[in-house]
Amino acid sequence: MEHLNEFVTNNWVMIILWCFLLGMIIHSFINSSYDISPQQAVLLMSHENGSVVVDVREDKEFQEGHISDSIHIPLGALASRASELEKYKNKNIILGCRSGSRSGRACGILKKQGFEKVHNLRGGVLAWEKDNLPMKKG
Repeated sequence: MEHLNEFVTNNWVMIILWCFLLGMIIHSFINSSYDISPQQAVLLMSHENGSVVVDVREDKEFQEGHISDSIHIPLGALASRASELEKYKNKNIILGCRSGSRSGRACGILKKQGFEKVHNLRGGVLAWEKDNLPMKKG
């Protein structure tokens, strides 16, 4: 026990960094468990009956261009408007934003409300556009 105390005292910075890195790895693993690429999203949309895309960007961003037939619910309103998605509760719900960060948080919100098949569009609309997939303006 004495050696452990001495080790901790002499290496406290390294231990803190190790704990931080371990936490980041665990966080990354948990958040990436439902990430899908734009190609995987297209497959879900075309082969899985009842898949829906939910865009969680702000109004102006959505108007500038969005995935066709996507439902628009800004992230800040998602918790209070989740009831609008009840009919899709057992379907695949693909959440998208500009880069995939906000939609990752949106996945967590819906998971807490009992939605089972939520997917984060990795890279968001930027990745969708980069892959030359169809967008709709307005």
